[in-house]
Amino acid sequence: MPVKIRLARHGRKKAAYYHIVVADSRSPRDGRFIERIGSYNPITNPATVELDFDKALTWLTNGAQPTDSTKTILSEKGVLMKKHLLEGVKKGAFDDAEAERRFNSWKQEKEAKQLAKVEKLASENDSDLVKRLKAEAKVKDARAAEIAKKNAAAVAAESAQPEEEVAAEVIEAAEESTEDVATDVAETPVQEA
Repeated sequence: MPVKIRLARHGRKKAAYYHIVVADSRSPRDGRFIERIGSYNPITNPATVELDFDKALTWLTNGAQPTDSTKTILSEKGVLMKKHLLEGVKKGAFDDAEAERRFNSWKQEKEAKQLAKVEKLASENDSDLVKRLKAEAKVKDARAAEIAKKNAAAVAAESAQPEEEVAAEVIEAAEESTEDVATDVAETPVQEA
């Protein structure tokens, strides 16, 4: 019975998350499994991985074969590194204390890289937000300047005409409209009963 460490898909469409499971290679992807050893959520940035380190190491040393995607996850979490170091101890290349020291130094470097990536993403988000706010403020200022220019032109046009001319124009317009109404009434035929 070949045993695989693989991902089982869960979640809805376009919002998938995965369980990291140990299963018989002949069982369906999301079907029966022997043991669940973790979860993987690729939607978050960086991806969230929860893994039972000891169970994963035990299954690997017992001969379980990881798929390509789980091999990457196990490598990121250090399970494959720990397995490699334990094999070196078995061969007599170094002792347990040296293996533990090497693993801890590798783990610290990995955590430092992960922390740097998170900080870089946060700073990029902040700088992007500042750029968008500046662009929005620029557009707002341009619109306000246009409106002020139109209002100033309207005020200047109104102040250029004397009030008497405006009053005369209003009276003329009123007289014309009354004349138009009078001619319309005179031109309409009267129906006889």
